[in-house]
Amino acid sequence: MTAKRTGTLWVTGNHEADALLNRDPLALLIGMLLDQQIAIELAFLGPFRLAERLGGDLDARRIAQMDPDEFLAIVATKPALHRFPKSMGGRLQALCEYIVEHYDGDAAAIWRGVRSAETLRDRLLDLPGYGDEKVKIFVALLAKRFGKQPAGWETIAGDFADALPRSVADLDSADALAALRERRAALKAAKNEGNQAGTKNRKK
Repeated sequence: MTAKRTGTLWVTGNHEADALLNRDPLALLIGMLLDQQIAIELAFLGPFRLAERLGGDLDARRIAQMDPDEFLAIVATKPALHRFPKSMGGRLQALCEYIVEHYDGDAAAIWRGVRSAETLRDRLLDLPGYGDEKVKIFVALLAKRFGKQPAGWETIAGDFADALPRSVADLDSADALAALRERRAALKAAKNEGNQAGTKNRKK
């Protein structure tokens, strides 16, 4: 029986990959972990590719118990799940090990029934590979795309709680992804112009 779709996330352009993200909490956590130093679409396509290579399912307990070299080979198989497969493979296994140890392998238990955004933040910060900004984005992602809105989530998510296209939390369509790309390109261009202006001023 296929698990029911519970979210409104649209990010990879691959129907099956997005469906997995919307129904499988572990896939969502893995995608968020992979979302650094690679394109956002590739990061969130990673869970689907990993599931395919593992026979169709993602299971935290199975991943945690795999031989590290065997798991690395799966992560590094072309197309690799990340540009740095060795370090990311270790982080993925560490994440699954933590979920097994603290949540009995149930990724959704991290946020299920949580009423305080501070508690959710603290639980996410404890996850291997999750830093402050990643946690803010994930809190916003749960709130905007999955309706998980514990009290105070906007404060914890900070700027990622607003309506501007800032992160994966704002992606529910191809148009939303295009808007995010456009905004990031504009911010990068403005930053480059500022850096060039600063260099010219120092040379005067």
